[in-house]
Amino acid sequence: MIREQLTAPSPQDLAAFLNRHTRTRDCLIQVAGLAEVTYLGRAASTADLGAYLVLIKQDGSLQIHHPTGIKPMNWQPKTDRITAEVAEDVCMLLASRRSPEELVQVVFLEPQVALALELAQAGGFVLKGSEAQMQQALADHPELIEPGLRVLNRELMVESGGIDLYAQDAQGRYVVVELKRGRATQHAVSQLARYVRSVQQTLGNQATVRGILAGPSITAPARLELENRGLEFREISALPEQAASALPVTAQPSLFDP
Repeated sequence: MIREQLTAPSPQDLAAFLNRHTRTRDCLIQVAGLAEVTYLGRAASTADLGAYLVLIKQDGSLQIHHPTGIKPMNWQPKTDRITAEVAEDVCMLLASRRSPEELVQVVFLEPQVALALELAQAGGFVLKGSEAQMQQALADHPELIEPGLRVLNRELMVESGGIDLYAQDAQGRYVVVELKRGRATQHAVSQLARYVRSVQQTLGNQATVRGILAGPSITAPARLELENRGLEFREISALPEQAASALPVTAQPSLFDP
């Protein structure tokens, strides 16, 4: 986790530390201590000498935090260049971007600690609640998937398995919806494709059947396969609260029932 740690670094050591790790952009950098901050761009501002925490993330974004509060006092969502140099026996950090033209300058007068942290790849966002609760919420609010969508059945059984939501869109086309609480993978795409194929074979070529994969995120390979198969993705980042009295649906109707 900790790649490198400096305590009360000298200006030269801090500048070398910052240049070393901002060049690779593969770790999270934190520097805490007394500093002065100057911003030049669409406006101009200066933060007097104070105790600040400077964060530089792997994507080059920059945040400068006060000792209190949740919002940074200054930030750069994107930087094109980050460098550190020693001038007049202090370490100076310069973070700039070209569009719009902006510059943040941090002069570290008394740095106390500098950390370079290796953070593991994020596990991915997972929606709160069980898969059954997600299914219930979206069955009650199908407009979160697509305006005009009308749910016909839940857990509709077909030859290849159980369809989470079987619906019709505003144009009357049939829609197979596969739900995922976490990041959708290629396996989910293949599963959705099988369900769409089963429904299409049952309804015949005269019917139009769409396939939608709904979840908080999707991997890049899965999105590419989804597009190649003519299927769709809908991002679901939050679910409405369900009434406590809502009862689970136990029946599992089949598309092949008379």
